[in-house]
Amino acid sequence: MKGSIIITGASRGIGASLAVRAAAAGYEVCVNFHSNQGAADEVVQKITEAGGRAIAVQGDVAVEQDILSLFKTVDRELAPLTALVNNAGILETHASVTDMTFDRLQRVMTTNVTGSFLCAKEAVTRMALSKGGQGGGIVNISSVAARLGSPHEYVDYAASKGAIDAFTIGLAKEVAEDGIRVNAVRPGVIYTDIHKLGGEPDRVDRVKENVPMKRGGLPEEVAKAALWLLSEEASYSTGILLDVSGGR
Repeated sequence: MKGSIIITGASRGIGASLAVRAAAAGYEVCVNFHSNQGAADEVVQKITEAGGRAIAVQGDVAVEQDILSLFKTVDRELAPLTALVNNAGILETHASVTDMTFDRLQRVMTTNVTGSFLCAKEAVTRMALSKGGQGGGIVNISSVAARLGSPHEYVDYAASKGAIDAFTIGLAKEVAEDGIRVNAVRPGVIYTDIHKLGGEPDRVDRVKENVPMKRGGLPEEVAKAALWLLSEEASYSTGILLDVSGGR
């Protein structure tokens, strides 16, 4: 057994696909979810029916107490933590920067940036060799929006993912000697429900002609990349920003 993995925002999309694949790879899985208990339970059921071990734990990564409770639950119920995927993230409806409110910016940055920092802090505390841990891996789900900017749509989301890129590189250097590798996957346009939050559920089909491969990506393609970065096959890779974007 590889220990346990926490995947935030794992009730659907990329997170759900990753949870199922991580269980098949030997991890005990914590399926974190914000509000959709039914969807999280379905992911857990799929894992357990295949012979794996998984639990669903509610928690908002924008709330520090929820994060602390999430990690304590895993401490009690699963194997020692060896992996974290910071997958939970939000975006809001399309807007230009001049129309973005303080409250909107605070919501996006708290969930996408602060939540990832705090989850990583808790994970490092448990995994670091110097603190009695077994080492492990962290994968942050960033976005190619970090280098494209997403003008007139969600520059705030793009900026939050730019922060995640810098965080990935810096944390990787801090914890390398403690046996922890930190990498990021930067998806392009992927068929997930997040586009509904931006007010355009069919956005992938609208923009896919701008992708060199002329198609949107699948959650499974992002999940495979994240799982590879956590695996021993990537044992000498840390601080990597891996684009899964069809060449965009």
